[in-house]
Amino acid sequence: MHKALMVCLLGCLLLFSCDKTRVVDTYESLPEQWHKDSVVKFNFTAPDTIQPYNLFINIRNNADYSFSNLFLLTEMVFPNGKVISDTLEYRMAEPSGEWLGTGFGELKENKLWYKENVRFSEEGEYEIQIQQAMRRGGETEGIQDLEGITEVGFRIEKTDN
Repeated sequence: MHKALMVCLLGCLLLFSCDKTRVVDTYESLPEQWHKDSVVKFNFTAPDTIQPYNLFINIRNNADYSFSNLFLLTEMVFPNGKVISDTLEYRMAEPSGEWLGTGFGELKENKLWYKENVRFSEEGEYEIQIQQAMRRGGETEGIQDLEGITEVGFRIEKTDN
């Protein structure tokens, strides 16, 4: 058992060390439900002000997620206090019901485009805020407690530019 664990850890280390585009890659675990007022926050220091970067939101979901799409409200807060807000919609499943994303079993991971070729024009600490904004068809009230999203992540990658 000990030897198998060591082999697994070594494999994970090799897998992550080969990811040359990754600058930031972090996750926040959610309780069993994602409350509509719960905001997931990620803080990071701007890598530099010259190089463009691609930004992603990573979502891990399980079979308890009962929708084929996902609506998110995001805010990027700049060091000087400027805020850019977005409402985003992502497809999470095929019309057949087959989950998109990668993974084995009931847990799937989706790497979702957030922003492309971003230059962090200000030095200092940025904050990304992510909130679920799901509603049932025909209803005006948001879903109070969204089930099936287990983790929310944020990733910054170097571009090829």
